[in-house]
Amino acid sequence: MSAEPDTKILAAWCSVAISLVALGMKYAAWRVTDSIALYSDAVETIINVVSAVAGLWALRVASLPPDHNHTYGHYKAEYLSAVAEGVLVVITSITIAHEAWIGFAHMHAPEDSLLGISLNGGAGVLNLGWGLVLLRLGRAHHSPALVASGHHVLSDVWTSAVLICGFILIPLTGWLWLDPLLAAMISLNVLRTGWDMMRTSIAGLMDEAPNSETLAEIRSIISHTATGAMEAHDIRARIVGAMTFIEFHLVVPGTMSVEDAHHICDRVEEGLRAGVGDALINIHVEPERKAKHTGVLVLP
Repeated sequence: MSAEPDTKILAAWCSVAISLVALGMKYAAWRVTDSIALYSDAVETIINVVSAVAGLWALRVASLPPDHNHTYGHYKAEYLSAVAEGVLVVITSITIAHEAWIGFAHMHAPEDSLLGISLNGGAGVLNLGWGLVLLRLGRAHHSPALVASGHHVLSDVWTSAVLICGFILIPLTGWLWLDPLLAAMISLNVLRTGWDMMRTSIAGLMDEAPNSETLAEIRSIISHTATGAMEAHDIRARIVGAMTFIEFHLVVPGTMSVEDAHHICDRVEEGLRAGVGDALINIHVEPERKAKHTGVLVLP
């Protein structure tokens, strides 16, 4: 197994451990306060644990080499994990909204607020550090599962920060309705996060094209590395996990030998992998009579 999958899987194991620690702290915060808002925050963290385990599974599957049933590899397993995590987040939002409704009907003052805030805040600080690490690793290794987990963890951090600020006001103002209101706000934030996660992952499963900057970089690399060819057209690309799939038609002079055309293709592939990372590249070589004069012109 390469160093990159090892790094991603180690990060996934750490996510499981850290989410369990955070869950323990938030569960304790709820138990000492009997707060609907802190209960809701703890319920959301349960989903973090489940999601971390699902992410670990997805990364292990995605790191498997191609086989006779999956000749393009298993990269989309990460998107499946992110979609499943999004669905779990939406279910969690509904559960929290139900608890908030009950809280409005049976309002009561939280107990031992200072200890509860301290425990919940400590879990928030832990999640903040780890969420930033996950985002950095996910973007560096082009991992949808790690990026989705990072956004989910950071969403939990912002939720905890707002919750603590509001929670401090309850004993100061006597506004008991703040507790279920905070729980309702957590529910809405969780729902938004789940929708964003599912939308991004479904786009990956549907082979959505890369952003315009990535496509421009691919076209520029082809233009600068295909010296000896004439043009490249019908350029298509998609990103699946850590792998970029690129295909296009490369027009060469009709008198060019197969060996010379092959050398050009090798040079282009080397340039593309240096620019975009791991890539599976399919180049269809065509004679000059097939030129469309609408693609990328090759620089001399």
